[in-house]
Amino acid sequence: MNIASEYLKTVTQRFGESKISAEKAMEQLEERELFWSLNEESNSIAVIVKHMSGNMVSRWTDFFTTDGEKPTRNRDDEFVGDLQNKEQVMELWEHGWEVFLTTLKAIQEDDLLKTITIRNEPHTVIAAIVRQMYHYSYHVGQIVYLAKMLKSSDWNTLTIPRKK
Repeated sequence: MNIASEYLKTVTQRFGESKISAEKAMEQLEERELFWSLNEESNSIAVIVKHMSGNMVSRWTDFFTTDGEKPTRNRDDEFVGDLQNKEQVMELWEHGWEVFLTTLKAIQEDDLLKTITIRNEPHTVIAAIVRQMYHYSYHVGQIVYLAKMLKSSDWNTLTIPRKK
């Protein structure tokens, strides 16, 4: 195995693990808890999901041929809490991840040093993947933290429990 194929295999695996962690956190919540936020400046899990999905669809649709910030994307709208139920939240979640993971899995070793554009800035494919790794893990951490806070003593840990 060479470095490029190991890199692609590893990042695909880690993104998948991140997705599963967020899903396990959200599974523990009652529907209403997906829409809870601390204050007007804070995002609910539903809003975070809406934003992540919007980002994934924009960045990873026509990845090699168009700017990752599509003219059809309304980023500000992603932060409007207008989703009505858990089904809508999970549909957006799955759609974003499907677009992203389908594109990620199609990337070949010789694509890694190609240049793509995000917000009119050139990035290598490696840099674009790392940029999204940071962004998505940031938001998955928020989802897990909010879920853990909401569940309090009823939280089922996603990793190794304390003192084990």
